[in-house]
Amino acid sequence: MEFSYKSYMRMRFLCMCVSFADAEEHNLATLLLHCVQLSDGIQQIHAIKQIVPLLKKMDRNCACSPMIKCCLDIFGVMYFSLDAKNPLKKVLASSLNGLPEQLMTEAMRSFIRCLKEELKTTDLHLYRKVMDNLASCMENFSLGMMTCILQFLLKSLLEIQEENRQLSGNSIAQTRLMHDLLMAIKVSMMLVQKVQENFQGSLWKKPDSLVWQNMCGLLNSFIKFLMDEGLLPTVQTTSALAVILFTKTMFEPIAKLPCLVSDLLLCSVKYANVPEWFVSSCGSLFIEELSDSVLLYLCHGALAMLEWKNCSMGQYGEKLLLDIALVLLSLASRLKDSNMAVSLSRILAIWTNSALDVLESSSQNLKCSLNGNSNTIGKLLEYVYTHWEHPLDAVRHQAKLIFKNILRIHQATVKGSAVKSDPFFSMLTESLLSLEWHVKGKYASLGCLVRCVGVENILTVDRTIPTQILDAMGDQTLAPYASDLLETMFINHKSHLISAFQKSTWINQWHDTWVSPLLLILCEGNPDQTTYIIDYYLPKLLKCNPDSLSYMIKILEASADANIGSCNTRGALGALMACLRTARAHGLIQFTDIIRGDLLSIECVKQGLVHQHNQVRIDALGLLCETHRSTEILSVEEMELIQFFMMYNLNSQTPAVRQQICSLLRKLFCRIQESSQVLYKREQSKTKQQLITESAKWDHFVTLQQYKDFMSSICDKLFEALFPGSSHPTRFSALTILGSIAEVFSVPEGQVQAVFHLSQEIDPARVQTLIQCFASTFEEVKVLAFELLMKLNATIFLFQDSENLRLLFQAGMDLSTSTKPYDCVTASYLLNFLIHHKGLLGVCLKNQLVALTFQIDANMPASTMEKNTLAVIKYLLANLEQEIFQAEKSLLQAAASFPMYGRVHCITGALRQLPLNNLTLMTEWRQMVAQLILTSYRLSTVVSPIVQSSSPEGLIPMDTDSETSGRLQMILHEIQPRDSNDYFIQAKMLKEHHRVDLKNLTENKPAENTCKEEQTCDVTAQMVLVCCWRSMKEISLLLGMLCKLLPSQTVSESSAGLITVEQVKDIGNYFKHHLLQSRHRGAFELAYTGFVMLTETLSRCTNESLRTLPQQWLCNVLEEIKSCDPSSKLCATRRSAGIPFYIQALLASEPKKSKTDLLKMTMNELLSLAVPVKESPSIIPQVHALNILRALFRDTRFGENIIPYIADGTQAAILGFTSPVWTVRNSSTLLFSTLITRIFGVKRGKDENSKKNRMTGREFFSRFPTLYPFLLQQLEVVASTMESESGELKLHPSLFLLLLILGKLYPSPMDGTYSALSMAPFVPFIMRCGHSPVYRSREMAGRALVPFVMVNQIPHTVQSLLTGLPDSSNLCIRQNSTHGMLLQVFHLLGSYLESKHLVNSDLQQELADVITCMKAKVWLAKRQNPCLVTRAAYLDVLVVLTNYLGKSRRKGMELYDFWEEIHEVLSDSELMTGVHYTSAEPGFTQYLQSITKLAISVLSVATDPDIAKSSSPVAQHVMNPTLLVVQLLQSDFHEVRLLILEAVLLWLKQVNSKQVTEEKGGPLSIVSDMEVTLLRMAVKEKHPECFCKILEILHCMDLRNVLPRTEHSIKMNPKGFLNWALNIIDASKRYSLHLCILPVMETEMQRWIQLVTSCCGDEQQTETRLAAAEVLRSVTPLFLTNQKLILGLSSTLAMWKCVAQLLQSEDPMVRDTAADVIRVAQTCSKFAFRVVNASMAMDLAFGIVCELLQQWNQTSAGVPVLLEWLLGEDDLKKDLETTTKMEDDNLFNKGEVNFWAETLTNVRQLSKHLLLLIPATCLNTPDQGELHRLARMVSDQAQLVKQLLKELPPTPEFSKTVEFTRLSIQNERISTCLKILTLLELDNDAHKN
Repeated sequence: MEFSYKSYMRMRFLCMCVSFADAEEHNLATLLLHCVQLSDGIQQIHAIKQIVPLLKKMDRNCACSPMIKCCLDIFGVMYFSLDAKNPLKKVLASSLNGLPEQLMTEAMRSFIRCLKEELKTTDLHLYRKVMDNLASCMENFSLGMMTCILQFLLKSLLEIQEENRQLSGNSIAQTRLMHDLLMAIKVSMMLVQKVQENFQGSLWKKPDSLVWQNMCGLLNSFIKFLMDEGLLPTVQTTSALAVILFTKTMFEPIAKLPCLVSDLLLCSVKYANVPEWFVSSCGSLFIEELSDSVLLYLCHGALAMLEWKNCSMGQYGEKLLLDIALVLLSLASRLKDSNMAVSLSRILAIWTNSALDVLESSSQNLKCSLNGNSNTIGKLLEYVYTHWEHPLDAVRHQAKLIFKNILRIHQATVKGSAVKSDPFFSMLTESLLSLEWHVKGKYASLGCLVRCVGVENILTVDRTIPTQILDAMGDQTLAPYASDLLETMFINHKSHLISAFQKSTWINQWHDTWVSPLLLILCEGNPDQTTYIIDYYLPKLLKCNPDSLSYMIKILEASADANIGSCNTRGALGALMACLRTARAHGLIQFTDIIRGDLLSIECVKQGLVHQHNQVRIDALGLLCETHRSTEILSVEEMELIQFFMMYNLNSQTPAVRQQICSLLRKLFCRIQESSQVLYKREQSKTKQQLITESAKWDHFVTLQQYKDFMSSICDKLFEALFPGSSHPTRFSALTILGSIAEVFSVPEGQVQAVFHLSQEIDPARVQTLIQCFASTFEEVKVLAFELLMKLNATIFLFQDSENLRLLFQAGMDLSTSTKPYDCVTASYLLNFLIHHKGLLGVCLKNQLVALTFQIDANMPASTMEKNTLAVIKYLLANLEQEIFQAEKSLLQAAASFPMYGRVHCITGALRQLPLNNLTLMTEWRQMVAQLILTSYRLSTVVSPIVQSSSPEGLIPMDTDSETSGRLQMILHEIQPRDSNDYFIQAKMLKEHHRVDLKNLTENKPAENTCKEEQTCDVTAQMVLVCCWRSMKEISLLLGMLCKLLPSQTVSESSAGLITVEQVKDIGNYFKHHLLQSRHRGAFELAYTGFVMLTETLSRCTNESLRTLPQQWLCNVLEEIKSCDPSSKLCATRRSAGIPFYIQALLASEPKKSKTDLLKMTMNELLSLAVPVKESPSIIPQVHALNILRALFRDTRFGENIIPYIADGTQAAILGFTSPVWTVRNSSTLLFSTLITRIFGVKRGKDENSKKNRMTGREFFSRFPTLYPFLLQQLEVVASTMESESGELKLHPSLFLLLLILGKLYPSPMDGTYSALSMAPFVPFIMRCGHSPVYRSREMAGRALVPFVMVNQIPHTVQSLLTGLPDSSNLCIRQNSTHGMLLQVFHLLGSYLESKHLVNSDLQQELADVITCMKAKVWLAKRQNPCLVTRAAYLDVLVVLTNYLGKSRRKGMELYDFWEEIHEVLSDSELMTGVHYTSAEPGFTQYLQSITKLAISVLSVATDPDIAKSSSPVAQHVMNPTLLVVQLLQSDFHEVRLLILEAVLLWLKQVNSKQVTEEKGGPLSIVSDMEVTLLRMAVKEKHPECFCKILEILHCMDLRNVLPRTEHSIKMNPKGFLNWALNIIDASKRYSLHLCILPVMETEMQRWIQLVTSCCGDEQQTETRLAAAEVLRSVTPLFLTNQKLILGLSSTLAMWKCVAQLLQSEDPMVRDTAADVIRVAQTCSKFAFRVVNASMAMDLAFGIVCELLQQWNQTSAGVPVLLEWLLGEDDLKKDLETTTKMEDDNLFNKGEVNFWAETLTNVRQLSKHLLLLIPATCLNTPDQGELHRLARMVSDQAQLVKQLLKELPPTPEFSKTVEFTRLSIQNERISTCLKILTLLELDNDAHKN
């Protein structure tokens, strides 16, 4: 603590007093002296607490003694010298507040003296401290003291304002000043509030009073701050509060204050009505025009600072309240800045609260003005509706509060009335329920309404609302809102029912309403929906009524066995798991209660743990892992179940499932750790008496030992899972879980007892296993392995010898220069791991080149890691420099043999893990950094010509003739001026130079590469490009990291910095050069990443020249873009290449809390360039502007700051689309696409017409009001070009964009009548656009019209459109117009019929009127209309009507004439009378499809049983349905055949699934007796899709009816037909789905088996393998599990092998279908598991096969076959050669194609069952010859593998990863086979004996 000189003098005086004072004063003085000499704050606090009691004890007569005065003075100095947040300051204040009254008075005098000294401060930087002190002591100032304080505040405000003006541009310093300014304003307000309390007289209000003059000066300053848009919004809004507060304090008479404020807000102040002091101080408020933001802040000030309660301001206050609302609502349509939008919403919410305060005692007039039906409330509701889906969370939240308060305001205005029957609430309920459930605002508003009127009123309207809300929870974005609404509703419902009924009555009704729909969805709902319901809804439901759990369990238990679920549904078992998991996690039930209370058996839990449905497995695991108490003891059953789970779930292919598994297991480990600590503490706290009780003591130790054994077994399983060839999911899961174990069971310092240490489970083999994980092709596996090794750092290096270290280091260096890009990542992790080893320094120094240039001693005072990192980087850098030297001679050679990016990547990786702010060898590091920067520039010079070429992707001379080389010469010439590499001087011929001889490179190559074989390799364009752009990428990341991480002198102001100002500037220029000139996306994207690191560093820099660099660069590049300079090297193609990235990085570096001036300036410049006012000689600036705008609108970092520019950007895009230049149109299109995404959100579904990515027209135009006149004007211009009278064809380019954006809008029943933004003016123009000559435009106009026509206006609009259609007598018919109108009718009618759910008389009459209009124009569907396109469109409208009439089954409607017309249309159509058109006729195909759809629709209606039985007109006017279907099937046109075949298939599936009753006249009447027709079609059909559909129909039919008819229909016997079918399948596997499962004769059996097995290979398409899986599933009872071997042993085992093969498929659908084979097989045998995942299915499959072998008595013959499965049938040597060749051919080859299959898992599972099978059964003597053959095969394989392993280089796991893995797998297969063969021999010998 530092004190001033005066306080030092006081302490000297105190020291003098020590020798003369009495004992009591002596103690006080001693303690005080000790206190001020202390430097530790905590000790000072203790000293103060000792001093204050001494003061209180001293005699009152001594209160004025010098000692006490001096003591209090020192307390004052201490108090004012401390910072506001210092705890000592708070202790001093609380201690002094407790002093006796006399001492308190003296203390106040001391504090005032100190405060006066403080007020004399003139240092601007100390003003903030003075203000903090003022704020901390605001009580009992005298008028004189008040004057001093006010003078100080006025002086400080003026000086801070001036300082802020001088520091313009320095955002950091300005932000600090803004906060000082804010504090000064707050202190001023606090002081004025004290003036009101303490000075009731009017002396200070005299104009000549200093207090008054200072207050006038302060008020004038506040006005200036309020009007200054350059200040932070918080300063402006606080200034507004101060203005209102000061005015309220100073203005008289106070009753007229509301009038003054109202006049200010309405800009109607009259000078005569205001005092002179107000004019002089606040004149600018009514002289200048107030900005919108100032008005907003003044409204806030009025609401916050005036008294609204108890209507204290009378009728003037009520008027002011309404005026404020008027101003705020007018601002809502003008303020679009995100900060302003948030402020406005918050202030409107404050207004509603103030209105509620006023309404407590207001006049009747105000109640009428604030009634729900009033104009003000109506506008407020409209604000809510347009903002409840605002992109800002804060605005949405405030909209909800406003709506809630509106309901309360209306309630307050109608007190005494029946709320539930109130028309306003009824209207709101109806409107909200009519909204679709994708509207997020609907949920919160309904929740507010439920609280207000009760849930019964809502449910009365529609009892299915709970189900509808649950259905909406399938969308994750809606789930939280839906669950909150449901919670509000069921809590309210419960309260209502409890008050109305007894429990036995209400609980059943409550369960029926809220629980039953939940259980139904949990069992059968889609996976996403059930997951979100369980996460969001189920916990809330159980919390509300815990007793419901028993009801759920009872219901689900009853059906759990029957409804076990599938891969797509949870079933009752899955739902039960979810409910129990949730209940246990919330403490409603214990696991012991579940198991021992027979709620759930262990077998059921196991079934859940291996269930086919991902989420059921997760819920079952969650049931075990999640508990309410984190210290709950783990039971033995839980441990066993967890071990069982781990066996089959580590290889989950879904990342989300893996993460959940790892997270849940981590919770389990935490529970073990915490519960074990509790057990240890219990043992330690036991008394002697308790220790006598051995049972308690023994239980604890037993549990702890069980924990230890359990964790040890878990670790064993996890390390076993890292076997060679294990899949990426398995490795990820195992390593993540091991990492969690290492973290959870780490031993904190001081903790002796721990239940488990991972280090105890580590041995050299496991360390080696973890190191081998670095060779994985997935980087996340490398990361996890590296982190785990670091966590085990204390033990792993015990297992590293020096030779192994050298080999690993050499492997890392070799990989760092590999031509495979992913190898350098492996090298980086390997080297980073080795850096922690002490012996690495010696290995590095053995390199001569490093030893000569690098002087370092192992004894240097630096950490091992720092020295090793320095040595490794030096080693890498030395090699890199040599490689750059070689590359400067030939880039081809570098790309082929030593691409340099790997070295740079390893350097960056080594630096990244080093603590760069805590280094010891500073001199060496400075040299290293300088060398790294220079080497980066040098490498960049070599590779940049490629990435800066106009065609980098193909820039390599691969041409074999001189003509092509000549063309290449032009490309090379382009980069020649910037290149010093002779490779680019002339085009070279492939024959001479496309092969690079590595032998010639070894002379000058780095040391670690000399061991490579002398070979030649082809150089491809891909290799050269990858070498160059990856090098640029790594350079950028390295330089960016140097700027970001290394401490700069300019930042730390220390001479110890590692990088200089000039180096930083050079790096900035480097990035600028490459971002603006690189053409390859990979190069400039990664340069951008590095550049962002640099700009972020610069923005925080204190050096002025560095901090302003981004702004300078930004201005320079904008000027260069505007200049159109022909010599500019900016890239105008490739979407402006790196220029948008460059500008993004510069703008993103702007401080987030600043005014974003750079962004505003840039956006204004770019928008002016994107929409040029006059024609420019060059379009390049416009193209650049459009491309940059696109990038900025896509960048989420700019957040809502970019929203105000969306409207202008949209205008630029639409206007740019009209440009005659293609490049401008292209860039405009890309910008428009980005803006659509930015406005409506990312499209997450395939449905183009979904309303999820749309918004209401009112909301859209409220958010972007300037687009309303623009779009309307553009649409009018476009519409005027449609179908001119002269017949001239005009196509407006903007038509498509306008219709696209308008089609994204939809109508809402919440749209009010208070806005001027009416949708009606758009309707005639959109209708006019429907006359476009472009088909697609007419279609879009039809869709776009729907949002602009309200639902109740659709019938009238449809009728007017139909009336406008031409009559048959018209001489001149414009078919384009007719088609457009019909399309509009089609879309309007479709939307109308979908939205009308309720039956009412209006709908019947409206439909009748529409049908009448349709009949009047029916000639358009007949031959009288020559245009097939319009005929098709009219037919489509008829289809919509017939479908609706058929579904609605309306009776009593007069529709006879309508059905007669349809019958006539069908009878007269070309379908019945023959076609006279060719397929080339425009619209012919469309017409055929439409007339066929109409026929099918009529058939569907006519065959409905209810309609067929009735006297419906449709049943009387439709010809024989079967004859009609046959006629359609025999059509010459495949379009007709395909549609009717799809319909027949649908009807057949309905009949088979019993969805329809087999009554006369139903679908069965159509599909019966059609076998002959279909068989004839099958033989003759040439169209592939139709043929496939026919086969699918035959597959669904009863083949007992099909096969006997082949002789008669197609002149084939059944055998011939099946042979024909098999030939078809052989020719094309695509039909296998429908024919593979036909039963076959014995002679065709083998051929059929071969066909099925050929469809199961990994090389087959997914559809083929899926078909094979379905075939196997269907024949399982017949062939695979039949007690009789129908196919014979070898064929049956071959089919089982197919099952195993499909269970290893990478496609989850194929695996799930193959796993269904096990489900079918389990129904035939006594196994517990049915619906299982693929891993468990594989284990069960092998078990079933072994059991079947025993049942068939074929063990002796079957075991050798299974042994061959174990050994594998691959030609190992040939496979390895093929793999090597593939790696050489493919630069990015990652090895195996199947990333899920695990060979060794299957080998281990099969061997497990074989080892159980052989001893358990008495084998008949197997064929000795077969055993000997197997033994020889195994022996040969063993020798081959041994030889191949010897031939591999050192560390083959890194250098030959694929080969090493394959050989390791084969090695284990061989050893397993040998083990079983040995067992067989022993068993055979025993059998003989």
